[in-house]
Amino acid sequence: MDVTISPSRVSGGAQAPPSKSYTHRAILAAGYADGALVYDALWSADTRATAGAVTAFGGDVNRDVDDGHLTVDGFGGRPEVPADVIDCDNSGTTMRLVTATSALVDGTTVLTGDASLRSRPQGPLLEAIRDLGGEAKSTRGNGQAPLVVTGPVSGGSVSIPGDVSSQYISALLMAGAVTDEGIELELETQLKSAPYVDVTIEVLADFGVDAEHTEEGFAVAGGQSYDPTDGEYHVPGDFSSISYLLAAGAVAGDETVRVEGAYPSAQGDSAIVDILERMGAEIDWHQEDGVIEISRSDLEGIEVSVEDTPDLLPTIATLGAVADGDTHITNAEHVRFKETDRVSAMADELGRMGVETTEERESLTIHGDDSHLSGAAVDGRGDHRIVMSLAIAALVADGETTIAGSEHVDVSFPGFFEMIGELGVDLERGD
Repeated sequence: MDVTISPSRVSGGAQAPPSKSYTHRAILAAGYADGALVYDALWSADTRATAGAVTAFGGDVNRDVDDGHLTVDGFGGRPEVPADVIDCDNSGTTMRLVTATSALVDGTTVLTGDASLRSRPQGPLLEAIRDLGGEAKSTRGNGQAPLVVTGPVSGGSVSIPGDVSSQYISALLMAGAVTDEGIELELETQLKSAPYVDVTIEVLADFGVDAEHTEEGFAVAGGQSYDPTDGEYHVPGDFSSISYLLAAGAVAGDETVRVEGAYPSAQGDSAIVDILERMGAEIDWHQEDGVIEISRSDLEGIEVSVEDTPDLLPTIATLGAVADGDTHITNAEHVRFKETDRVSAMADELGRMGVETTEERESLTIHGDDSHLSGAAVDGRGDHRIVMSLAIAALVADGETTIAGSEHVDVSFPGFFEMIGELGVDLERGD
């Protein structure tokens, strides 16, 4: 589905959508428990995949259509052998988290996904499961899905690289809590996207599970039970999604844009507030109230590392296209292994809009002084974050911009186009 966006100004208030990262973990944690009520959950294509996996393991997830909360009946730390293949769709988080769950099953689990997910690396997690005594393989022998996992593992010590995906560590910590022995993880390389492991540890604590940093990496004791206080969990707002709303205000604000539901948490992507401040944006974060206010500003290019915040690269690249001078995004190699190669995708698609960039293996530089945003036909590459970032660029481009694949925002921000429309964006969605 295409969306066509005309140059627009934005103003008014918006409610931050719920966090996708927290929702994934909360649904699975409730599955590991006897059950829980999960409030303010994001119900998107990705999180529905995790809910489907919980159901496949013997749990059940039901959504209240009136208020959106999820009632999860869990499998009490003892997942059953799935009756069918688990389809993780396009969700890398689902596949990594539930691959570790599969290692607890007294039997065999098969996991697959769409073409994009079947191209993403899973090898280090499969090797870790084998080192823990399970069986785990890629059917094609290339470390990519479809995956076949046979358990159960009882825990132990294992080493794993930290520079491919932090989701491997999160997956093993969540599963390790209900093993007999627990799991100790030694990192072979420096951990990238570290805040996402902190998110996992935060969610585990809210479900009554202790996990910790160690000198070598991370550890979680075995024999624990998932049991949230009062049997419920509340999902915070999502800073990855908030980044697009703040970027819209910074580049196209007619008056102040106010984002509510932006409370502090372990989310690394809250760094977008600091990044915008460094670029010269007029932005105020009232943390106790969970409110961020931002106005259109003259932005300056900066250097910023996305080592711990890979999901922000598309947003930062778009801001750089509007800013004066160069915006140099570093430590970005792992961003190439998302739904698409986001480094190349942003370079190519912004290039169609008249933006000059320099792409290297681990970095992307946007040359704002040499760029002039013009409306164009661009491709969202089947990636929700590429689609939303290009939509922000379209607000200040000369002429109309048509983005192919607008439906992919359903992965993390199903109401994105409706929300920016309410803020004043002139857009038209096709069939």
